Amino acid sequence: MAKKKNFILEFKEFISRGNVVDMAVGVVVGSAFTAIVNSLVKDIIMPFVGWIIGGIDFGDFRLILSPAEGETPETAILYGSFFNQVLNFLIISFVVFCMIKLIGRLRRKREEEKEEPSVPPAPSEDILLLTEIRDLLKAQAGPSSLPEESPADR
Repeated sequence: MAKKKNFILEFKEFISRGNVVDMAVGVVVGSAFTAIVNSLVKDIIMPFVGWIIGGIDFGDFRLILSPAEGETPETAILYGSFFNQVLNFLIISFVVFCMIKLIGRLRRKREEEKEEPSVPPAPSEDILLLTEIRDLLKAQAGPSSLPEESPADR
């Protein structure tokens, strides 16, 4: 019974860790993103590519090994469909590459903005004048007549 409780507690701890939740969110967002990218390729880019090459649909290209006879369907190698999938993969990979590159550029820009050292404001004219007066008084009085300057006085 103790082993079962330990197992359940370990599983509960595993599920509640941030990494697992982050991974689950990534899978869900990735699925939604896949649908968007597939639609971009299928509904926008591929019709454009088909238009450029003269309206040819590669999906129809096939090598018929045995034609259909009666109720037996044809046996064919669908190399056009394969070509479409390879083209889809290349386009999707390119789109994802561009998006990752853009996100990386934005992150680097944000990090550079954060890393800029903050320059302390220049002392006002009053402070500069008072510092100069203090230094002159020190020089006139000599080192022994003025009390030692503490770091708070600076």
